[in-house]
Amino acid sequence: MPDTLMAHIGEDRAKYDGAVVPPVFQNSLFTFKDWDDIDAAFDDRTNRPIYTRLVNPTTRIAEQKIAALAGASGLDLEARLTASGMAAVSAAVFHAVSAGDHVVAVKNVYGPTNNFLNSYLRRKIGLETTFVSGSALQDFEQAITPKTKLIVLESPSSAVFSLQNISEVAKLARSKGILTMIDNTWATPLYQKPLDMGIDLEIHSASKYLGGHSDVVGGVIIGSRERMHSITVQEGELFGGTIAPWTSWLITRSLRTLSMRLERHQTNALQVAVFLEKHPKIRQVRYPGLKSHPQYDLGCQQMSGFTGLMGFELDTDDLTRIKRFFNSLEYFQIGVSWGGHESLIYAPAISYLKELPPDRFKDLGISMGDMRISVGLEDANDLIQDLSDSLNKM
Repeated sequence: MPDTLMAHIGEDRAKYDGAVVPPVFQNSLFTFKDWDDIDAAFDDRTNRPIYTRLVNPTTRIAEQKIAALAGASGLDLEARLTASGMAAVSAAVFHAVSAGDHVVAVKNVYGPTNNFLNSYLRRKIGLETTFVSGSALQDFEQAITPKTKLIVLESPSSAVFSLQNISEVAKLARSKGILTMIDNTWATPLYQKPLDMGIDLEIHSASKYLGGHSDVVGGVIIGSRERMHSITVQEGELFGGTIAPWTSWLITRSLRTLSMRLERHQTNALQVAVFLEKHPKIRQVRYPGLKSHPQYDLGCQQMSGFTGLMGFELDTDDLTRIKRFFNSLEYFQIGVSWGGHESLIYAPAISYLKELPPDRFKDLGISMGDMRISVGLEDANDLIQDLSDSLNKM
């Protein structure tokens, strides 16, 4: 079971004098007894610690736990922690593409990922990206070209919380020899297992639920052992997006409570979503855990649970009223991230208007009145009262 795996897998307490919490290997390099010993280590660089940029024992513990959490059906998986979620994204994308290739991505993918594909890599290596809605398999079928090397999914997707049929897209991609990757940060490897559905690479911002306390910045890539060996000794080593041992230790701490935290996030979020859905000043609520969500059945098919991030649209386009609601909240603090113990609110338009050209922003299907909230671990009734009070002031 996940709770047992997170408590024990990857840990050999006999090596640490029986310490119930593993130590932090806060060192840059590891020494060897003789020539043959270090020579053998270089032949096994992804397992033997030589230099922390590549392998660190503290980080390996967290990576083994995450790989075990993501696995199903006997998959032989490896995970690699990175310095941030975008370090994971960039390493995975560069693993898959070369100059002049083509990528198909869902249009509501995470903003910096969108910018990385559509702007940075277009300018640097001539990468072409086609953005699609992704709600129907035909979206991907029609966008694929002979140069397509990668399909990028995010389910549920940023801002609008739309889903893709992961198994169908994976099957389509494999039939054409195209690699697939998914940002699975929202659902976590506990509630959704894309690798078991045929996806090649799974990406997470470990700063969110995996970290869970808003005190780490990190990312993770998960895939087959063979593919992850390639990423580790190429993009991992050459780009140098290495996570610090102390950060890895904090993630291990957080993984032990992941299932308990997510259960509370889910329970609170559903209560908040039901309240918002019935409120007269809300146009719509975007939360896959609501039965009214147009893809609720697909969500239940692909996920074993729902987490605490959702969106909703205020029933006004008046920026003065929108700001009055936004600024009146007490328990929902204003912040850009999510997945921690605290409740947060953010207006996606603030950053999207700065990161994307106006036509790309309009195509995302969000407005100035769209709010994104991360429902934390506080009492659900207090959070609902906070939202109610602020809506009444709008």
